[in-house]
Amino acid sequence: MIHPNSDVQSPKIGASTKIWQYCVVLEGAVIGEDCNINAFVFIENDVVIGNRVTIKSGVQIWDGITIEDDVFIGPNVTFTNDKYPRSKQYPEAFDRTVIKRAATIGANATILPGITIGEFSMVGAGSVVTRDVPPKGLVIGNPARLVGWVNKDGTLKKKVKDNVWVDSDGKRWTENDGKLVLLK
Repeated sequence: MIHPNSDVQSPKIGASTKIWQYCVVLEGAVIGEDCNINAFVFIENDVVIGNRVTIKSGVQIWDGITIEDDVFIGPNVTFTNDKYPRSKQYPEAFDRTVIKRAATIGANATILPGITIGEFSMVGAGSVVTRDVPPKGLVIGNPARLVGWVNKDGTLKKKVKDNVWVDSDGKRWTENDGKLVLLK
């Protein structure tokens, strides 16, 4: 379903994807199946969006951004694609920003260019992400800092002692070099 008050120029829109009113999708964009693109979303040319992605209202997705399957992007999330913007001066290529599978980005977060947000990770509302987020990492603040870890369902892993977390299945994890490692 494409709302009649949207300007969708791309022919590459997957089955069962809904694009609501006042959206603009430029010709080169690729959007997967069963996505929900809410009102007032702008999607530029060099953008790839996977399957089952939800993008809430007021989001602009600029050239150089890839969003993998099952991602949630909250309202008014801001993506940037140029570290040193100047009017009428364009880089030869934009730094690639990748939002990995099943990540969640909270409302009003800002994502700087060239960032990778890991699988199943969570970015808190209003956070400013200036560096990569590890898989299952929970980041909050300005600048965003790693404060914990989440399970695949988005619930927090429980910290049971220094540097040891337990997930909802009872598995124990430790942090090593900013990454979560399963304990044996």
